[in-house]
Amino acid sequence: MDVWGDCLTIEKWQHFVAETLESGNSTPVFNINPNDTREFDAIFLGGGAAGRFGAAYLRALGGRVLILDRWPFLGGSCPHQACVPHHLFSDCAAQLMLERTFSGKLWFQNLNDKIVSIKDIVELFRTGRTGPHAVMNFQSKEQLGLEFVLNAEFEIIDAHTVQVGDRKFHVKNLVLALGAKPFVPDIPGATLKGVFTSQTLVENLDFEPGNTIVVIGGGKSAIEYGCFFNATGRRTIVVARNQVMPMLKDAESRAYAILMMEEQGMEFFENAEVMEIQGDAQGKVRSVSIKTSDGIIDIDTDFVFMGLGEQANSEIIAQKLGLETSDKGFIKVNRHMQTSVPHVYAVGDVTGPPMEMFKARKEGVCAAKNIMGQASEYKTADYPDFMHTHYEACWLGLSEEEARQRYANVKIMKLPPDNPNGLDVGLPAGDRMMLYLMAKPRMSGFQKLILDGDTRKILGATHIGYGAKDGFQYLNYLVKKGLTIDDLADMDELFISPSYFIQLCRLRAGDPHFNDM
Repeated sequence: MDVWGDCLTIEKWQHFVAETLESGNSTPVFNINPNDTREFDAIFLGGGAAGRFGAAYLRALGGRVLILDRWPFLGGSCPHQACVPHHLFSDCAAQLMLERTFSGKLWFQNLNDKIVSIKDIVELFRTGRTGPHAVMNFQSKEQLGLEFVLNAEFEIIDAHTVQVGDRKFHVKNLVLALGAKPFVPDIPGATLKGVFTSQTLVENLDFEPGNTIVVIGGGKSAIEYGCFFNATGRRTIVVARNQVMPMLKDAESRAYAILMMEEQGMEFFENAEVMEIQGDAQGKVRSVSIKTSDGIIDIDTDFVFMGLGEQANSEIIAQKLGLETSDKGFIKVNRHMQTSVPHVYAVGDVTGPPMEMFKARKEGVCAAKNIMGQASEYKTADYPDFMHTHYEACWLGLSEEEARQRYANVKIMKLPPDNPNGLDVGLPAGDRMMLYLMAKPRMSGFQKLILDGDTRKILGATHIGYGAKDGFQYLNYLVKKGLTIDDLADMDELFISPSYFIQLCRLRAGDPHFNDM
């Protein structure tokens, strides 16, 4: 199928993507300019975040670039199986927590002892995900002028030749934007029906899970999906080999986040391990055996979720090209995104953690610059981070513990303040927290600002609540530039919002020897 010269609307792309996914049609879609006889400066193998942004930048620099992707759309796994569904499920978790907190009160329905459907929400996502796919296909073709081949399996012949069907493409540079997939450990019973990852959940769920769910893992995926399962009304047990939520390094912030999850009924087994997943005569999950410090515990369940991180989609191509990889299969690159093989670059999730969208896009752009002769380096460091529980948890910079190891005069500003008498105080109160503030103040969130009392610079920040995520993107940039308590105090806050950092700093900005607050 050749679409070069055809102006496909977003609506037409949406119909095409939906029909192709439904039918399993494997016909490649070629969008290649027949009048451009230049050799390709680069072929991006994968059109996800890294591939699409890198290709767009390379073309903007005047180069010729081609994207090859096995999906009938550009954008990769994020809108199809990863970021977008997890945000949908987290929206559901937040809404359901609110409704369960006020169940039967005010205008809220009675959700006491009620389980809501997981399958219905998954099916809602499946029917709605083709819209973003269509937009990215339209944008890439009509607005960015990118050349691509979609819905196509490709074979690498060598570092300068890629084949799709009976067509060979010669190229100066290869850029491997191959992505990653959920890691599934070698646990007995891991292939039983009822064992899911983030990908297989949205693709294969065809039954309504029962009343108990076991989540394996303690990181972002495990916690984010676990909170969604819990919010639907099911008993949710999280089994972590080590600590739960280790990425949230500030101990006080982490303790608040875990307490709020436990109050919603989440159960955590830290320093524990799933030894076996047992099945019934029909090959479906029946129970799980968990090794804890107190011995083996057997949990009856028909649903197990694997949230153990990701592994690179690199094995076949790495072997074919002789690429150097890490012990977990991630392709090793230098700060120019160059692999161990000349003229072969790697970008995005295939290069390893952090598995973040900004990192993928920036690596793609870095590779494009170097290919076009603009020397560029990139290494992920000092970035703001974020995850969902039932809340949004954001953090940047140093934790309190890290700050005290490096600085002699650390100052803390936080809400709610320390309260030895135990009275619940409804602060902070920001976006989507006002009902909690009035009726369940202990649930209205937590935030902390960490400062160097000598230089007055901001060292770190944490916010657990809603509405702070966007602000942390910009706050982190300012912190790296040397933002002080006085700078922050001089900003304009949009009250009431998660902007209490500004207010607290203004209260202390005039004090040359301020104390904790």
